[in-house]
Amino acid sequence: MRKTLMRMTLRQLQVFRAVCDSLSYSRAAEEMALTQPAVSQQIRQLEELVGQPLFEYVGKKLYLTEAAHDLLQASEDIFARLENLDMQLSNLQGNLRGELRLAVVSSIQYLTPHLLAAFRARHPEVSFRLEVTRRAQVIQRLQDNRDDVVLMALVPEDRALEFFPFLNNPIIAVARPEHPLAGQPGLSLKELETQVLLQREQGSGTRKACDEFLQQQRVHPQQLLQLGSSEALLHGALAGLGVALLTEHAAAPWLRSGELVRLGFAELPLYRSWCAVHARGKRLSPVAQAFLAWLREEREQIRRIAAPFTPPAR
Repeated sequence: MRKTLMRMTLRQLQVFRAVCDSLSYSRAAEEMALTQPAVSQQIRQLEELVGQPLFEYVGKKLYLTEAAHDLLQASEDIFARLENLDMQLSNLQGNLRGELRLAVVSSIQYLTPHLLAAFRARHPEVSFRLEVTRRAQVIQRLQDNRDDVVLMALVPEDRALEFFPFLNNPIIAVARPEHPLAGQPGLSLKELETQVLLQREQGSGTRKACDEFLQQQRVHPQQLLQLGSSEALLHGALAGLGVALLTEHAAAPWLRSGELVRLGFAELPLYRSWCAVHARGKRLSPVAQAFLAWLREEREQIRRIAAPFTPPAR
């Protein structure tokens, strides 16, 4: 190893990471409570130790050099190890402390804060960083090792992942109370062939599950409208665009208010499971280990938390 690299300080790396995040010396200075010349000096000293420039201006925009990308990855490893050490030391003192980095697909975003609140009630010194995104981005985040744990359904089988189901994920059909199919029990899915069907975008876990299910049932809807999120599906149904297929957890507030109703298809709900996922072989922090253990061991509590998101059929 180069001797110059051993002279790097954690403070220099903190300033460097702030510049990388903001792509601005002035914003990094504000974030770090430093003057802009002080930030510039720290970066110059770091560049001398690395032996290469870390940033370059193209026009008026700041860009990371290849050396900066490598240093950023190394610094993330260093700070992750230090954070993990802090958690382990706290754990030895019988006091779990640290940050849980969690990514979830959008369909479970409404339920997740309630799960985190219940977990934090047991471990009040734990903090969270929650990212809500689409299934394709969640899978990419798993590949890039950006999170401790991911919550999703339909875990891809072609990746080196560890996962376990912790809660049922019912997919239902909803529409406005004035919809022609509303209030009719025992409907056949074939009815969807004559209705406008609202579905998620390609790549969504809900869309994938629905497409496979409808194909198995030999149902071929003729009028499909693709909307890019659970919120868009809900508001499409609220606007009277058609029948939406989505997770019950996402639709629950509107079902309880009566603004939407669950349609009585005999073949629904379609049951899938919410799963907790992480990369196989990943070194989990004590906080991540505790959260996964809580999901495994507190199934009854989790079902109670989810109960308001699973209103009874009408």
